[in-house]
Amino acid sequence: MLVVGGGVTGGLVAHRLSSAGVDVLVVDRELVGAASTAASTGLLQYEVDTPLVDLVGKVGVAHAVHAYRRGLAAVDEIEAIVASLGNSCGFSRRPSLYFAGRFWHYRRLKAEYECRKEHGFNVEFLDRRELADISSIRAAGAIRSAGDAQIDPLCFTQKLLRAAAAAGARVYERTSIDEVDVTADGVNARTDRGMVRARRIIYSTGYDTKPFLNKEAGNLNSTYALAGRPTPDVPGWPDECLIWETARPYFYARRTEGGRTIVGGGDTAFASDHDRDALLNRKTAALCKRFERLFPGAQLEPEYAWGGTFAETKDGLAYIGSPADRPREYFALGYGGNGITFGMIAAGLLADLILGRPNPDAEVFRFGR
Repeated sequence: MLVVGGGVTGGLVAHRLSSAGVDVLVVDRELVGAASTAASTGLLQYEVDTPLVDLVGKVGVAHAVHAYRRGLAAVDEIEAIVASLGNSCGFSRRPSLYFAGRFWHYRRLKAEYECRKEHGFNVEFLDRRELADISSIRAAGAIRSAGDAQIDPLCFTQKLLRAAAAAGARVYERTSIDEVDVTADGVNARTDRGMVRARRIIYSTGYDTKPFLNKEAGNLNSTYALAGRPTPDVPGWPDECLIWETARPYFYARRTEGGRTIVGGGDTAFASDHDRDALLNRKTAALCKRFERLFPGAQLEPEYAWGGTFAETKDGLAYIGSPADRPREYFALGYGGNGITFGMIAAGLLADLILGRPNPDAEVFRFGR
C-alpha cells in the first residue's frame, strides 16, 4: 500500500494499516508533519464546522448524528493510540465552550443545544448570567460540551510514523510523486527517487490534493493563528477549556500544557492570502485584540504567528474513500476544522475498505454524496 502524505492523516492511516499487517510505504515531499500538520492548532473536537441542527438539514438526521457521534469516538480512539505510543504528545481532555459570537445568535445557539441534547450528547446550556458567573466572556449564551481534547499534532505524527515503522512500514521523506499510472492490477508511481509499484494508493496530502484528484472537493481559503509566550494562567478562562464561537469566520482558542495561549481564525477567501506578510501582521493584531476583549486584563504577547490554507466542504464533512471511477485510489480529505479527528475516521474506514470489511462510516463520508 502506497500512502502519499506524511502528515497526521497519513500517520494515522499508516499506523492502522501496518498494525493490521498490511505492507505500507509512506512518501512525503517534505519532512513528515512539516506542512499543514505543523500549522494545526491541535483542537480535537467532535463538533464539525457545520452545527448539528444545520447538518441535519443538509444530510439528514441519520448521517448528521452519525458524523457527530463518530467524532466523539474518534477522540476516544486518539486517546487510546496516544496511550500506546509511550508519549503524551500533549494530549489532554478538555471541555468545549461554544458561545454566541453575536447577540442575535442566541436562538440558533439554543436550537443547536436542543438538537444535541435530543440526540444524547453531553451538553449544558449557559445563559448570559450563567456564562458571566464562570468566565469573563460577555455573550448572550454558550454551550458547554464534554468529550473533546487537545494534542500536539507534530509530536503525534512523528510518534505514529515511528510506531508504524516498527511494525514494518517504510517512510521516505523529501520524496515527490511526479506521476501516477493506474493499471488493471495495480498502481505505478514515479518518484524523484525511482518507481514504486503498489496494489493501491492512498492520498493523504491534505490541502495539496488537487494534482491527484483533478477536481475540487471543497473551497480553499486562508486562516491565521498565533501562539503567545507562556503565562501562568488567564483569568476568566474556565477550566482552560477549548473556546470557539458561532460567528463566521469564527475565533477559537486553547491553552497548552506549557502555558501558551493559541488562538486562531480570521479566515479570508483565497488560498494564497496568508503569503502576504502585511495581511498576516494585521490578522495577528486582530486576533490579539479579540482575545483581549474576551479576557480583559489578560496579556497575550505573540511569540509565533502563521497562516495557512484552510478548506471547507459543502456540508462540513470530510471526503473519505474512492471516487466511483477510481477503485484503486483512495482519498482522505479531512477538510474543515476537524482534520485530526477526520484523519482518525479515515484510518479506520480506509483500512476496512482495503481489507474488504463493512464500515458504517462509508456512506456518510463518501464521494458523490
